[in-house]
Amino acid sequence: MVGDFARMTFPNESAEYRKARNALLEAEIDLRRRTEAVAAMRRALPPGGEVPEDFEFERIGAFQRPEKVRLSELFGGFPSILVYSYMFGPERDLPCPGCTHLLDSIDGAARHVPRRAPLYVVSRSPIARLAAWAHERRWNHLTLLSAADNRYTETYYGNTAALTPAMRAERGYEPGKDWDEPMLNVFTKDGETIRHFWASELVFAPEDPGQHHRGIDFADPVWGLLDCTPEGRGAGFFPKVEY
Repeated sequence: MVGDFARMTFPNESAEYRKARNALLEAEIDLRRRTEAVAAMRRALPPGGEVPEDFEFERIGAFQRPEKVRLSELFGGFPSILVYSYMFGPERDLPCPGCTHLLDSIDGAARHVPRRAPLYVVSRSPIARLAAWAHERRWNHLTLLSAADNRYTETYYGNTAALTPAMRAERGYEPGKDWDEPMLNVFTKDGETIRHFWASELVFAPEDPGQHHRGIDFADPVWGLLDCTPEGRGAGFFPKVEY
C-alpha cells in the first residue's frame, strides 16, 4: 500500500469499479516510483567507454548547404548529447514507420530538449535525402545527421552488423544479412574526452510474448496514449508512414 489519501470518484461509478481503480492507482504510483528509481540508476552509471574515433558526419548548415561536423563539435558547450539512429538507410525506399511516427512526436520535443542536451537524428542515407524527407514530414526542429561515410552506425548498434555471433544466433539473424535498428545513444564530453554513457539496449533484449520493440517506449506518446484505452495498442495496429 502507498498510504491513505483522499481518492477521486466519478459520476455514477460502481463500488466494484472504484475498488478496482484504487488497486490500479496503487500500481500506477508504484510504477511511478520505480520509473524514478530506474532513472536514478541510469544517472548513477559509472563512466562509459571512450569513443574510438571522432566520427565525422554531414548535416545541413548555413544557407542550407551540406557541411561536415565531428562528434566532438555536436556538444556545443553542453556536457551530454542524445543521438537517435533512424532506420532510413540508403537501401530503403521508405523509412521505418515505427521510427517515423516516433520522430513525428520528438520533433515537438526537440523545441525544448536541446536547452538541456542537444538532440540529433542520424541515418546512413545521404544528407540531401534526409533533408528532403524532413521537409516532407514538416520536421522543423530535429537536427538530422548523415553517417553515410563513417562507421558510427555499426559501432553503436544502429545496425545489426554490431551484434556478436552469440547475439545473432540467439535471435535467428542470418550471417551477412544486416539492417538498421532504432538505437538511442547518449554521449558525454569532459574536456577533450568523449565517452559513451547509455544506450537503449532494451531494443535488443528478448521481448515477452506478444510484444514488439519496446526499447524506447518512454519517449513514444503514441503507445502511451493507446495503453490508456480499454482496447490498448491492438494486436494488428502499427503506425504507418502515410494513412
